[in-house]
Amino acid sequence: MSDYLVKSLAYDGQLRAYALDATNTVAYAQRVHDTWSAASAALGRSMIGTALLSSASLSGDDKLTVKIQGNGPVGGIVVDGNANGTVKGYLQHPHVHLPLNDKHKIDVKGAVGTQGMMSVTKDMGLKEPFTGQVPLVSGELGEDFTYYLAKSEQIPSAVGLSVFVQNDNSIETAGGFMIQVMPGASDEVLDHLEQRLNEIPMVSKMMQAGKTPEEMLYEILGKENVQVLDTMPVKFECDCSKERFAEILASVPSSQINEMIEQDHGAEAVCQFCGTKYQFSEEELLEIEKKAQA
Repeated sequence: MSDYLVKSLAYDGQLRAYALDATNTVAYAQRVHDTWSAASAALGRSMIGTALLSSASLSGDDKLTVKIQGNGPVGGIVVDGNANGTVKGYLQHPHVHLPLNDKHKIDVKGAVGTQGMMSVTKDMGLKEPFTGQVPLVSGELGEDFTYYLAKSEQIPSAVGLSVFVQNDNSIETAGGFMIQVMPGASDEVLDHLEQRLNEIPMVSKMMQAGKTPEEMLYEILGKENVQVLDTMPVKFECDCSKERFAEILASVPSSQINEMIEQDHGAEAVCQFCGTKYQFSEEELLEIEKKAQA
């Protein structure tokens, strides 16, 4: 079944609620980057959070980039998302496997670290992109996305992210939810939401039980309170190209291009997001250098 995201309102518009099945998307990223369990969970949660955030805050051709730089062994994490449900991401150190935490779960906090920053840069077609930055408060990432929304965008929210990794490093389930409180929401609704968030099973448990994104929202908020507005496919997709890498090479100093020609007799560019390799011959490098000097 293809991955998809559900957008909804709850309690007559007092809450906005989103839920996502991203199992195939995260599984593809795991295969591309050959991530081990702790790295898979960290990258997968970052991708799920980015997809949820993108769907809630972008439209048209808008896009955003989430960067998480903690002091854990996976290093930096970078994920791009857009309004159309497309995400792509990578991390510095994919081969990270850690002992389970005291709850017998993958130690995402240990992989990401608890000291560092999370930044979200939104490109909405204006002259300058907007960047919001907050310190990491947990390293579990669900709490970190929640904190970002509260502090940088002033939207009280609850974010749940989950990636269940099999012993062979493959992804069994990956998904999450995001619930945002709208201005004027009643105390009764907020109390009920808080109570339900404390009672519900973990996202991975709900997904392993076969619940769809809609059913996860019904589980949290009550089916009678949820009005589904839209569904949207979600996938890992990279927009890299040889032409784009040629533009990057054109900005490199001529001395470095000449070095590639004389010493390496060409160049290879590798996309960090999807691993695609692009070869540039000596002739192509000479042409790039000429265009750069023109």
